[in-house]
Amino acid sequence: MKETDVLRRFLFDDLAVRGEWLNLTASWQAAKQHHQYPEAAMQKLGEALAAAVLLSATIKFDGTLILQAQGDGAIKSMVAQSTNKHEIRGWIRCSDTLPDDNLQNLLGDGYMALTIEPKKGEPYQGIVPLTGEHLAGAVENYFTQSEQLKTRLWLFANEHQAAGFLIQELPSEKGDQDLDDWTRIEALSNTISEEELLTLSCEDLLHRLFHNEELRLFAPETVSFKCHCSAEKVETTLLSLGREAIDEILVEQDTLVADCEFCSAKYSFDKVDVERVFAQNPVIKSSTTKH
Repeated sequence: MKETDVLRRFLFDDLAVRGEWLNLTASWQAAKQHHQYPEAAMQKLGEALAAAVLLSATIKFDGTLILQAQGDGAIKSMVAQSTNKHEIRGWIRCSDTLPDDNLQNLLGDGYMALTIEPKKGEPYQGIVPLTGEHLAGAVENYFTQSEQLKTRLWLFANEHQAAGFLIQELPSEKGDQDLDDWTRIEALSNTISEEELLTLSCEDLLHRLFHNEELRLFAPETVSFKCHCSAEKVETTLLSLGREAIDEILVEQDTLVADCEFCSAKYSFDKVDVERVFAQNPVIKSSTTKH
């Protein structure tokens, strides 16, 4: 029986290569139910969420990995996030009509950024130009330029589910032997089809690809949709803007409304609410905030 909403890691015995298999079904439905995008944009969001989960699983951290693409095309911005616990959310800003599903045509000239925001410590960010027709290729280019690790991804999404597959080299000192091993595993992985990744179980796909290889498959890890917005976080943003700026807004409108782009939740603050927020936090004058 095929597992859904899980990440499965695997490791080749005696080879400096690891991999990951991912399925998003209920989590994908929950993430996209808050948005009304054209089909091509929705597909790219599914691929981006799959990529974010796969990439977050390649590192050890406590926090959030953010994949962001920005350009001057029909899709202006795309954000996909995954925590170290595989909690996902994402959004896109785009035109009502899109030319096709080619990433370069959709985003135009722009960049892709990968940001690690740990719960403790300073964020880390890597930025590369957007290249290629597909998101998987853009992410691979990031690893080539920024991490210098051989990494391959396969990302697919449709109306019902999103899926991803990743292989990545591990540090080793075998030289030419490692290169031969990587070339073989990459060639086998290149035979993956969209239908197989979206329909086959992890075990069946790995057997189809690597039945002559020795590998270890690790326990499934659950993936879920979860938005981390809250009234408290909006209040922190109001405090960072300062009382004077908020009062200027309230002169023009009776209520200040903040919409969450991830889950469409709305947070409303009238003059009484603002008075309460600033009365409870008299010491806070201003700070920087990041969405």
